[in-house]
Amino acid sequence: MRINECQVLLIEISQTKPLAPYRSHIRTSDWTTKAIVRLGTDNGLIGWGEHNQNFLSPIDIEKQNRDAREFIIGWDPYELETFHLNNPFEPRLRCGIEMAMWDLIGKDNAQPLYKLLGGKVRERVELAACMGIQSYERAGEMARWYVEQGYTALKTKAGSDADEDFEMARGVRDAVGDKLKLRIDPNRAYSNEEAAELAIRLEPYELEYFEQPIMANPLSDAKWLRDQTTTPIALNESVEGPESVIKILEADAAEFILPDTHTAGGILPCVKIGHLAEAAEIPVIMHCGHDLGLKTAAMLHICSAMPAYNLPNDCTYYGLSDDILENMLPITEGTMQVPELPGLGVVIDEEKLKKYETSNPS
Repeated sequence: MRINECQVLLIEISQTKPLAPYRSHIRTSDWTTKAIVRLGTDNGLIGWGEHNQNFLSPIDIEKQNRDAREFIIGWDPYELETFHLNNPFEPRLRCGIEMAMWDLIGKDNAQPLYKLLGGKVRERVELAACMGIQSYERAGEMARWYVEQGYTALKTKAGSDADEDFEMARGVRDAVGDKLKLRIDPNRAYSNEEAAELAIRLEPYELEYFEQPIMANPLSDAKWLRDQTTTPIALNESVEGPESVIKILEADAAEFILPDTHTAGGILPCVKIGHLAEAAEIPVIMHCGHDLGLKTAAMLHICSAMPAYNLPNDCTYYGLSDDILENMLPITEGTMQVPELPGLGVVIDEEKLKKYETSNPS
């Protein structure tokens, strides 16, 4: 089996309430922009992948097409390790192409991806609902809604103002008590001292973790922050490929690690991170980048097959107005089930691809 076709499409889909408008300390948005990779093979199979393009401007989708075709045409999809050693792409495009290669391998073997990763260790994958920065009152309202929907974990954006973050956490706790595990993500907004002060203020609210409140490097700063507070520290932007996780473990810089396929460069690196974390007995949580169905399906396969991904994983899928799949992935009581069809296990709706394709992201 050899790849003889490659196409990269830019897709934009709006988000709906209560997710939208989704506010971080960087921006407020009500859409998601993704690149969809389509690989064809000489035996007639089609593989699909997805990588993030959110908030990356300008996006040269034609260059991505040229670069991808120049490298991947003629490639054997099974040569995943060699692909990771030799490809010239930045992690996002690498992720989209590699995900489509996995989809092809699964379809070629008539097996869902999780079976190729070692088999299922959990029937359903728990989700952590993600929401933007909210006021005290609105945080409480949304927390009650998430509990009603069956979620057990909530991650909030943060980082515009420490007092605002504190009031948001107080709003969640006052509304639902400990019915939601609470995670707060300032996306590197704070200095070391500001982060330590806020982490100490948040100690009575017993966060599950405080995610990447400071810059990604040096890791010694994250270790320093851990030593200042009982609030657990998680790292996301510090996490790239498996080698970055080894450095985090060596520095004792985090109690939780959040990889993402689009920053790690694909499914295989996230699998390797899962093995490292399992050996080190540190929990890992799949990060979400306002994902459509393909990347969400990839997350489900990884988390179904990897013991270390045993906590609720980030999800904004509930807030999409639509998807490019024939059928949207169902969420039941804050959980999803891994798809059972071959490959990623989902079916693309070609008409929806045409409907949502764009060359000018918002």
